[in-house]
Amino acid sequence: MFKPADLFDLTQTDHATLFEGCTDAWDALKRLKDYIQKHLKPGQHHRAEGQPFIGDLVFIGEGTVVEHGAMIKGPAIIGRNCQIRHNAYIREDVIVGDSCVVGNSTELKHSFLFNGVQAPHYNYVGDSILGYKSHLGAGVKISNVKLVPGNVYVEKEGVPVDTGLRKFGAILGDECDIGCNAVLNPGTIIGKRSVVYPNTNWRGILPDHLIVKNKAAQDVVIRHVRNS
Repeated sequence: MFKPADLFDLTQTDHATLFEGCTDAWDALKRLKDYIQKHLKPGQHHRAEGQPFIGDLVFIGEGTVVEHGAMIKGPAIIGRNCQIRHNAYIREDVIVGDSCVVGNSTELKHSFLFNGVQAPHYNYVGDSILGYKSHLGAGVKISNVKLVPGNVYVEKEGVPVDTGLRKFGAILGDECDIGCNAVLNPGTIIGKRSVVYPNTNWRGILPDHLIVKNKAAQDVVIRHVRNS
């Protein structure tokens, strides 16, 4: 399930050539910076609401709305009919597909978003690939650096494999849904149409069409009202 075609509908991006020859989907992250340098033709065809900051090395497609307070440093390529909302922060080496939402206090860094991705509230996405129509609930964080030194490893058939990446967050297959305040740790791979419940701390491989449920214990107690 690590090949790009196993995780993504490659017709749902204008940048499918980024994945050509990639044995594993994360190999595309190694090429992302050079790909953007080669293909970026700066141009701003969006509608601004208020005063966003947009760097020189940025392309924004037609129909996209960029709201007041958003900061797009670039280099970045942003597609058509997106919403880049108030206080969104798009840093270096980012590709955003068509009809995406990058919302309030969401930060993107060295990442690739297919068409239809939603990262609408308080999200961090670093060194990651988000598949077609994947969705991040409010507060989802994708951690991209291990606490200890060294590259990120991914387990293949029980054997740890060096990805060659010191910074590598997560790969989400098409139509994944990650619940509010979940944390995806470095080297996470989520298969197509799988779901991670809210408040889950997850690392590792989740195949297609599965659900990770958070079974944290909850106590229900009597409320004692104090007399004032």
